[in-house]
Amino acid sequence: MLSAKLENKLASQKGVTMIEVLVSVIILSIGLLGLAGLQSAGITHNQSASFRSTATMMTYSILDSLRANRAEASNGNYNIALGATKPTGDAIYQKDLNNWMTELALRLPTGQGSVAVDNNNNVMITIQWDDSRGSMAAQQFIMATRL
Repeated sequence: MLSAKLENKLASQKGVTMIEVLVSVIILSIGLLGLAGLQSAGITHNQSASFRSTATMMTYSILDSLRANRAEASNGNYNIALGATKPTGDAIYQKDLNNWMTELALRLPTGQGSVAVDNNNNVMITIQWDDSRGSMAAQQFIMATRL
């Protein structure tokens, strides 16, 4: 009599452990999917931050060239618009701009830059790049300073 009750009880308990394991696996997989999403978002924002840091560095690079060749910068020879072709020639300002624009194109996706120096030696440097892999499509970094 005791063994029949025990057998009925054991028969009703078969498969419960398997259900517990399956529920645990589902909960674990949802957690891992959440972690994968966080990792993906982190990589995306890290790439955007890297591009912004590169733009900042490239802004200071051309600004150093402007300050090193202040006479040409004051005359407006360093002025160049976004999307303009690279200057060619042997003058220092032409080489500086050509090197700068080449580096922008290499370091930033579709990287372009502009420089504007006014009569009061106020400088506006703009760098633009495509950040479609990051948080937004087109990004611009603008720096205004004085020579």
